Amino acid sequence: MDANKAKGDQGMPGAGGQVDRPDSFPNMESMLPKAVKRRVHALKRLQVQCGNIEAKFYEEVHELERKYAALYQPLFDKRRDIVTGTVEPSDEECEWQSDREEEEELAEELKKKAAVEEKKEDATPEEDPKGIPEFWLTIFKSVDMLSDLLQEHDEPILKHLKDIQVKFSEPGQPMSFTLEFHFESNGFFNNSVLTKIYKMKSEADASDPFSFEGPEIIDCEGCLIDWHKGKDVTVKTIKKKQKHKGRGTVRTVTKQVPNDSFFNFFNPIKVSPDGEMDEDSEITLATDFEIGHFFRERIVPRAVLYFTGEALEDDESFEEEEMEEGDEEEQDEEGDDDGDEGDFDPKKADAQPAECKQQ
Repeated sequence: MDANKAKGDQGMPGAGGQVDRPDSFPNMESMLPKAVKRRVHALKRLQVQCGNIEAKFYEEVHELERKYAALYQPLFDKRRDIVTGTVEPSDEECEWQSDREEEEELAEELKKKAAVEEKKEDATPEEDPKGIPEFWLTIFKSVDMLSDLLQEHDEPILKHLKDIQVKFSEPGQPMSFTLEFHFESNGFFNNSVLTKIYKMKSEADASDPFSFEGPEIIDCEGCLIDWHKGKDVTVKTIKKKQKHKGRGTVRTVTKQVPNDSFFNFFNPIKVSPDGEMDEDSEITLATDFEIGHFFRERIVPRAVLYFTGEALEDDESFEEEEMEEGDEEEQDEEGDDDGDEGDFDPKKADAQPAECKQQ
C-alpha cells in the first residue's frame, strides 16, 4: 500500500463509497468493438472532468467548515471554562430535562444515601471540586482508539489537559487542519500548547484519476515537547552491563531507549518522499491518520457525550448493527453453498439481483 493513500476513514463525510470488485470480474472494455471503445474513452475523459469538479467542491466544503468553526468556537470556549472551573454556569444553564424513569431512580438513590448518611455521626460534606476534574483524561480512557495509546505514566500529565481545539487552514493555504492540545502549567513540560498538523489534498491522482473519493490526509507533522529534566515519558533509562573482551572487566552503561506513551503522538512517522514504506510503518501511519480524523470529527465536537459515555453507546450500537448485517450475509452464503443443484427454480432465473449497498 502506498503511504500517500493510507487514509482509513479520513475522507470528508459523504466523500463517496467504494464497492469491492472481485478479482475475476471481466474487463469489459477489452471486449468492446473498436468504435465503441473509442466512445468509452470519451466518457472517461468526461469522468475525469467530473472528478476535478468534485475536488473543487470539497475545497469549498473545507472553506465552509472553517467559516462555521468560528461560530462553534465561542461555545467550545465556554465548555473549556466550565471544565477548568474558570466559569460557574448559572442554574438556568445547568437545567437539563431528564426522563421520568431517571428522575425516579435518582430520587430512590438519594433516599438510600440520606438513610446511610443519617447513621454517620461525624459525616462532613464532600468538598466541591473545581470544574469537571479529569474531563479529557476520562475521555481518553473511555475511547478504545485512545486508551490503546495511553500508558499509566501519561495519566498524571493528561490531568492538566484543559482543552483540545481544531484549527483549519486559512484561505489560499494548502488544505490542512491542526489539533491543538492546551495544557495548564504543569511539572512535566514547558509547552502550554502541543500541536499536530494534518496535511490534506483534494485532487485526483494524475496516475489514477478514478480513485478519488474526496479529501484525504496525506501527511502529518508533530511538535517538539520541551520536557522538564527527567520528566520525558517518551523515553526510559536502562542500564546494561558490558564485558571487555580482552581484560574481562565489566562496566555498567546507562542509555535511553524509546518508551510507549501517548505523547509519541506528537512525533509521528513521516511519509516517505518516494511513497515507499515498510508494512509496519504504513499501518502506523494509517492509524495515526485515523486518530487525527477521529479527534476532529468526533471527540472535539462531542466531548461531553464521550465523557458521559453516551457517544460510546451510539458507536457500539452502530458496530453491532454492522456485525449483524455481516452475519446475515455469511449465513446467506453458507445457505447457497449447502443448496442442492436440483433445487434450481427456472422461474427465478430472471429475477433481478438485490440492490448493492455501499458501506
